[in-house]
Formats: sequence, C-alpha cells, structure tokens
Amino acid sequence: MNHSFWKNRPVLLTGATGLLGSWLLHKLFESGADVVCLVRDWVPSSESVRSGLLEQVTVVRGDVRDQVCIERTLGEYEIDTVFHLGAQTIVTVANRNPVSTFESNIQGTWSLLEACRRSPLVKQIILASSDKAYGDHDQLPYHEDMALQGRHPYDVSKTCADLIARSYAVSFDLPVAVTRCGNFYGGGDLNWNRIVPGTIRSVLSGENPVLRSDGSFVRDYLYVEDGAAAYMLLAEKLAHSPDLRGEAFNFSNESQITVFDLVCKILELMNESNLKPVVKNNADNEIRHQYLSAAKARNRLGWKPLFELEDGLEQTIRWYEEYFNGK
Repeated sequence: MNHSFWKNRPVLLTGATGLLGSWLLHKLFESGADVVCLVRDWVPSSESVRSGLLEQVTVVRGDVRDQVCIERTLGEYEIDTVFHLGAQTIVTVANRNPVSTFESNIQGTWSLLEACRRSPLVKQIILASSDKAYGDHDQLPYHEDMALQGRHPYDVSKTCADLIARSYAVSFDLPVAVTRCGNFYGGGDLNWNRIVPGTIRSVLSGENPVLRSDGSFVRDYLYVEDGAAAYMLLAEKLAHSPDLRGEAFNFSNESQITVFDLVCKILELMNESNLKPVVKNNADNEIRHQYLSAAKARNRLGWKPLFELEDGLEQTIRWYEEYFNGK
C-alpha cells in the first residue's frame, strides 16, 4: 500500500458501515485520504460508528440507487477514486427478499457507474463483486475467465453487477475494475447469522455453535484486513495501468475449507473441547462448493495475503473477546 498515493486524495466509499467497508474506511483514513461516505442507514453497531470514525469524515446520507445524489456527491467533493461496496450482502435475506436485493445490488451498480460516467474527475472505480458471481461450476478453483452464471437471487445480483461493470468499461472506457473475493471474516462483524462471528459468540456464551447447512459446503475465507489492502492496491494499480479497465481479480488465500471444519478450527483455537457443532441442514439456494484461484492477482498486481486462515481467526477471536468483555 502506497500511503503517498492516498494522501489528500478525494475518495467516495459506499458500504462504509459494513464489515469490509469499516476496515477499508480505517485504512483510507489512516493513509490520509479525504474520504466521503455514502450512508443509507445509520447503524450504531457498525465498527465505523462505534469507533467514532464516521464522525471524522464527510458523510452523505443517501441510497446507492439514487443516481442524482451520487452524481452531486462526486461533483461537489471532486471525487477522484470510488470504492463501491454498498450492497445487500446476506444470502438468506436475498432468498427472502429478492427484489430489494436486486434493486440494491443491480440498480445500485448501474446508478453509481452512470453517475461516474457523467463525472469527469473520477479516475478509478473499484467495484465489489463476489465469488458468488461465478455460480455453480463443476471445475474448481474459479478463474477470472470462467463464465458468470449465478442462479440464486444473491448470486444473480452479483453476476449482473459484475457484467454491468464490464459493459461500462468496454462501451464507455470507464476506469472500473472488479474484485471477486470469498467470504470475509474479521472483527466488527455483528451479523451473528454468519458462521465466524456466530460461532465465536456461541463459544463465548458456552453454547454449541449452529450450522445452517449440513457442514459439507466448501468455502473460501479471506481475512478482512487482507481484503481492504487488496482493494486499495487494485485502485493504485488501476491509476497507473489503463489496461486494467474492465478487468476482474480474485483475491483469496487459496485455502478452501468445509464449514464444519472451520467451526472445529475455531473451537480448537478457543481451547473449547466440550462444545460440538449443531448441524441444522436447512440452508437453501446456496452453492455447495466454492473457492478461488488468486494467480492473476499475484502475477499482475504483485498481491499476496498477509494472513493465513489460522492467523486471521486468532486476530478475529481476540477482537470478539475484547468486544464482549467491554460490554
């Protein structure tokens, strides 16, 4: 990460109250960027709010679907770099409320990109897609040249957003690059339906952790600090390499693991041998096996993760221990 690149650079960040958004906001602020956050809902439990960081940057209250609001923000604050993380990110919510997910994730993407197209000062746009955009494939790991074929509501929303970004890059030469990451985990995630924070909270409460699936689903987990650093690195590279426009990059520590084994790993790291996972096996509309190759990011960006899975989990466990001890 090049701190001099970010010093006083006007940056728009959507999704600043989410898990990755909170960590990215922290790193941007630490690097001296002039950050503007587009925030729809004020979430007191968000790490960005709890830490007081949102009070130290400019906040525009608005919705990612509101192109006029975004265009005004880009113009009035002379934004140079955009990180678009704002989205509905919960698979179970997407299954219950597909339309609101499509509106946030698909309409929100074209609204932001169209506003950027009409804002000549914008030089770099990093758009958050997901490994879910690939959909189900017989051959793994996912590579960036594989078809995007999401079928379930959340997956389809990411497939569409990803393709819209590609369209704007190819058709209008918009300086946008796409990230495709696995499941983020790390301190600050208070969505207890997610497997890592939910398991840690259960253990700290002396309760058996609960698995929605049958435990055999294979996933890619990326520590959130590695994710934030990857986003910033891609923006820096895009600023100096126009040939990256329209490109997508997988970011992964390439260490796939089943959900059951992940829970057992957390139990082991927390020295808890008396608790056992409770398998509910009621997960619907989810891909069974997913993991990514990060070879392209390594070769073209010089990126590599700083945290192996066990290191990241240890950092995460410490964060939650401090969080609950302080409550």
